[in-house]
Amino acid sequence: MSVLSGKKIVLGITAGIAAYKTTYLVRQLIKKGAQVRVVMTPSSQEFVTPLTLATLSKNPVYSSFTNQTEDTLDWNNHVEIGLWADLLLVAPATANTLSKMANGVCDNLLLAVYLSAKCPVYYAPAMDLDMYQHPTTKNSFVKLSEYGNIQIPAAYGELASGLIGEGRMAEPEDIIAFIEKDILKKLPLKNKTVLITAGPTFEAIDPVRFIGNHSSGKMGFALAEQAANLGANVILVSGPTHLSVVNKQIKRIDVVSAQQMYEAVHTNFSTCDIAIFSAAVADFTPKKVAVQKIKKKEDVLSLELVKTKDILASVGAIKEKQFLVGFALETQNELENAKNKLKKKNLDLIVLNSLNDSGAGFGKDTNKITLITKDNKIIPFSVKPKTQVANDILQQIIDLTYA
Repeated sequence: MSVLSGKKIVLGITAGIAAYKTTYLVRQLIKKGAQVRVVMTPSSQEFVTPLTLATLSKNPVYSSFTNQTEDTLDWNNHVEIGLWADLLLVAPATANTLSKMANGVCDNLLLAVYLSAKCPVYYAPAMDLDMYQHPTTKNSFVKLSEYGNIQIPAAYGELASGLIGEGRMAEPEDIIAFIEKDILKKLPLKNKTVLITAGPTFEAIDPVRFIGNHSSGKMGFALAEQAANLGANVILVSGPTHLSVVNKQIKRIDVVSAQQMYEAVHTNFSTCDIAIFSAAVADFTPKKVAVQKIKKKEDVLSLELVKTKDILASVGAIKEKQFLVGFALETQNELENAKNKLKKKNLDLIVLNSLNDSGAGFGKDTNKITLITKDNKIIPFSVKPKTQVANDILQQIIDLTYA
């Protein structure tokens, strides 16, 4: 799977003959799994039509600050477009637009989007040889680099004027390969292995009944997806859940019982760099499992339960280089109990959930957490979607280990 999968990309198109290549570029970005919105300068519409790009991107194409219809005047919010993007790609980037970007000129929608964007900005220059070599163009390159913008180098070849030299916009496949490589090398968890547990465990009573809990696995799966998006090789040990994984960097191991989860964790723990234990593992399991379905003969059924193996404590006792993260779901004395668990199980970080907090707990799409570090630093967060909570947890791990 491409690192562009799921990425929200704003493609800015300016008025160069290479604009015709953007139809192929949009198509390939979509094939990579990206979402694409196109913003065109007014003059670029002379080279490629908005209808073609709208059809390929499956989104409206923006070229002006307003859309005038017979009855209404709608505003194209440049701030919203800029903040929506995970990355902004300007291709082709003409000498005119590059000069405006470098000097803060804002006379069209694309430049307003550029000045509003908070994401990485890539640009693919496209112009004739003399324009490409002109000192003012070189100066634009220097300024844009100082601002953190990333140039996708122009290619050498035949130009529209008939001259041979630098200035051709890179081919669409080369633009995409450049961006993918640049993103990959900057991912903070690249070449790291992250072991994550998720979901409940089911402890069999007989062939049809079990002891379980209400964990959906959503938090663990969100952690797995986000860790993979940050470049990690993820091993996800999951109890029974209807959830599925998207990123192919995730190796999923399905288990049912606490014992199976214990074995899967210990099989993979020695090779991981980070281990995050978000599963709701059963504390007790029936001492004996009935071979046949237990019939309802008596008013009372007694089960003898025994403790399951404490997976978190067991890896805490043997950890070496691993950064170990646990979860604490509490209903009373939350901070005190979480701190005790952090110390007792030799953790580096613990994620505290309180069932007393609105928006937290099993089965929800949101969570409210407090992080507690090994040196007792307490970091509270507000209620957020679990995808954002996963990012908060992983960012704290990165800050503590690799920053």
